[in-house]
Amino acid sequence: MYKILILNGPNLGALGVREPEIYGKQGLDQVPALIQRVMCCDFAKIQLEFFQSNSEGALIDRLEQAKKDKVDGVAFNAGAYTHTSLALADCLAWIKIPCVEVHISNVFARKEEIRRQSYMATQVIGIISGFGINSYALAVRALFDYLENKPK
Repeated sequence: MYKILILNGPNLGALGVREPEIYGKQGLDQVPALIQRVMCCDFAKIQLEFFQSNSEGALIDRLEQAKKDKVDGVAFNAGAYTHTSLALADCLAWIKIPCVEVHISNVFARKEEIRRQSYMATQVIGIISGFGINSYALAVRALFDYLENKPK
């Protein structure tokens, strides 16, 4: 059984109502069912935990707790902190938990240049971007496959 943390940063608790033209009309409450569908028969092999905070410090605290709890992987949508937070990148560097960076929109196609920058990118095993809230399910699938296939 793999413990996977779905971690969400600022403003992501408002998914479904916040700028639906960019982020869609589905909320975080729909993510577990999407993950179950994408994981199919492998869903029984994972234990999901969810956490969302608008506070950078709370996200760092949760990542540090994930290390103590021996979480196997993190799917992390840091929201705007992706583009601004050295502190989150530093935390990911030292906790050494496999992490997939998640974005609902295609940040590389966004007009604001800063959204194409990620301080976290060098600390993650991959980035999923642009598939709406399906990005979470794809990230969990990628984490599971990574964990299943990494050398023991």
